Amino acid sequence: MILRTIARRLALAAGILGLAAVAGSAGASAQGLFGWLQGEGSREMVNFNPQFPVGQIVVSFGDKRLYHVIGRGKAMSYPIAIPREQSRWAGVTSVSMKRVNPSWTPTPTMRKENPRLPTYVPGGHPQNPLGVRALYLGSSTYRIHGTDAPWTIGQNVSKGCIRMYNEDVVELYNKVPVGTKVTVTWQRYRS
Repeated sequence: MILRTIARRLALAAGILGLAAVAGSAGASAQGLFGWLQGEGSREMVNFNPQFPVGQIVVSFGDKRLYHVIGRGKAMSYPIAIPREQSRWAGVTSVSMKRVNPSWTPTPTMRKENPRLPTYVPGGHPQNPLGVRALYLGSSTYRIHGTDAPWTIGQNVSKGCIRMYNEDVVELYNKVPVGTKVTVTWQRYRS
């Protein structure tokens, strides 16, 4: 798995480096880009606030991390991309639906902001912004999902969704059932 991850990152690096200027204009920094290439900020087991029950997901926009509580006082911590300033939100919701290789249709607001967006991207397409898995949150249009732009992880770039590395969202998807409680907050949990 480690060799596959390194090979994938190196294979994408050539294309990504060519997109560095575009990524920079979208809010991604060179530090974030090269941190991704070096594997910084990957998932890790952490001590976590024991008030949260096992199985719950806590998304900390302040930490730019998603925490999946796996034991009393223990969580798997994943790096995420978070909403940009004008798309920020917080609250308690639940996973209402799960999809493998979800299709993506940009909202009218997204198309107004960027008329060059396609009207539809099929699931499994390499340029699908939802990546390989999506966990839908309540009745909103927000999701926890993968990405076709892994260099944006750790950045404030989404329109309200929580982006994860594809390998991380697959792991989470396989562990989390529909109905899982999700708390989204700006509170920080990292010391």
